[in-house]
Amino acid sequence: MKKLSVIFAILAVLLSDVMCATVAYNYCSLLWGGRYAGFSAPASTAFVLAVPYVLGIAVCAVLAVVFGKMRRSADKSESEEK
Repeated sequence: MKKLSVIFAILAVLLSDVMCATVAYNYCSLLWGGRYAGFSAPASTAFVLAVPYVLGIAVCAVLAVVFGKMRRSADKSESEEK
């Protein structure tokens, strides 16, 4: 369970980094498009792309906590048996 907890914690951090890069790139692209290419959508619509990432980060963080608690309870019951 410790490995799963660590994997999901790392995945949450990686998702947050990818989210920042994706939103920043799309914001800059929409900002440029609005100024020079005649895009009608405002640049702030790039933040809508953060929603799936935020949900994924939340799920990974919850799973990391759950697996961490399961590991601690398994370790505790294992030490009580001895």
